[in-house]
Amino acid sequence: MIKTAEEIALMAEAGRLLASVFAHLDQQDLIGKSTLEVNNLVEDYIVNELKARPASKGQYGFAFALNSSPNHVVCHGVPSPTDILQNGDIVNFDITLEKHGFIADSSKTYLVGEVSPSAKRLVQVTYEAMWKGIQAVKPGARLGDIGFAIERHAQRSGYTVVREYCGHGIGREMHEPPQVLHWGRANTGQVLKEGMVFTIEPMINQGGHAVRTEDDGWTVVTKDGKLSAQFEHTVAVTRSGVQVLTLRPGERKPA
Repeated sequence: MIKTAEEIALMAEAGRLLASVFAHLDQQDLIGKSTLEVNNLVEDYIVNELKARPASKGQYGFAFALNSSPNHVVCHGVPSPTDILQNGDIVNFDITLEKHGFIADSSKTYLVGEVSPSAKRLVQVTYEAMWKGIQAVKPGARLGDIGFAIERHAQRSGYTVVREYCGHGIGREMHEPPQVLHWGRANTGQVLKEGMVFTIEPMINQGGHAVRTEDDGWTVVTKDGKLSAQFEHTVAVTRSGVQVLTLRPGERKPA
């Protein structure tokens, strides 16, 4: 769905507020915190400080303001008072925010305390892979170019890309067309046009790409128990290229 300049400006405001949520999280000492504590901190900040709405809460029956996905959890992890973050963990927080009727969606994988070099490398490569996808966005490019760029970077680094979950269009609804795969062939798929807004959110696994959903119906984990990382931004196709609507303070694309 093509957005007007006015709609994209409103989405950019939601994106700016969401970026400030991550800046607030960056200041927290996560060691010893439960994922539910983090959820409550984020919900309080969105509602009381930003006067916005945590868009995930109530979506599809989900009861929380964020997804918390530590270590081998790929996505859709459910905050819990017994899920305590430990030194050496990695954890992805996936947060959505609605302001003025428009939704922004972003996620970041955090290093909790002193993390192993192998885990740190996975997180760094995943971040780079997201940016490879973002850099492929411009009018006239195709959706397949995004997935191809992401998968190529991940595979060159010895990792695999989760195939069951993808990026998506976004606007007044959290999930709109098109689907944005994080794997695929260049020069295939829908042509990108100015005014399209969607997420790019690759999930990269240390081992195989296979995943399974746990009995809670939400939490998705790697089948082999190895680590998974994810990053996500909401982007808009502009006349000359791409605008990252959820860019965080001080964030710069990797060299």
